[in-house]
Amino acid sequence: MRNLFFILLLSSLFCLSIYGQDEKENYIGFKGGVSIPQLSGGDNNEFSRDFKSRTAPNFGAFVELGVSSKVSVQTEVNFAGQGGKRTGIQPLTVSPPGLPPLPNGVYYYGNFKNTAKLNYLEVPVLVKYKFGKKDKPRVYLNGGVFYGRLLTAKTITSGSSTLYLDRDGQVPLLLPPNGDPLPPISFDANTDIKNDVNKNNFGFTGGGGVEIPVGKNYFLVDARVYRGVVNIQKDTARNGNSKTGNLVISVGYAFNF
Repeated sequence: MRNLFFILLLSSLFCLSIYGQDEKENYIGFKGGVSIPQLSGGDNNEFSRDFKSRTAPNFGAFVELGVSSKVSVQTEVNFAGQGGKRTGIQPLTVSPPGLPPLPNGVYYYGNFKNTAKLNYLEVPVLVKYKFGKKDKPRVYLNGGVFYGRLLTAKTITSGSSTLYLDRDGQVPLLLPPNGDPLPPISFDANTDIKNDVNKNNFGFTGGGGVEIPVGKNYFLVDARVYRGVVNIQKDTARNGNSKTGNLVISVGYAFNF
């Protein structure tokens, strides 16, 4: 995937060099919006299954270099929020104080909220094709690859619950000598998991949008899908093999240069 990224970048620069200057439209711009990320691929592991979408910020800057009147290559540098959230009965990553550790594959469960927040610096490289004339609003499509570098990773948990010995919550943990359920315990915590997550991420991205001309510049509305191809967890046997994915909707402004 790393080789594919650089091959696309070098190919794009070569294409730029073979066209005349009069065919180019070059822009520098800024954009920002909302990301709707969701972790995928972890359904076979107790710790990575059942994560749903959350919302996160996505913003950055880009340079668009024209190849022709309709084709350009766009390189971006973005802050990209990834991750997901899980609510309900789920396993505990460590045994609570005072309780014995369980055998491999057996877990204590609690009913609480769990949000995984992963923040990346992402660098997409896209080929962009525009329909219509530049002096009128025009639709475009784009697609390419991206590289992501992990900035921060943490889980935020909240809520309180008794403990269970099954993921359906049908077998509560009972305390001797009377067999009473364990009193609810708090799960409120903010845990740094950066050491458990791979630092590098690669994937594909594509989408489209609308450019609205403002003199020589333009205003844009963009919608794009990202799909990572790298397992984010270092220890996939214990923590699962989730991959990043998200929908990004953003607005921005580009200056001609």
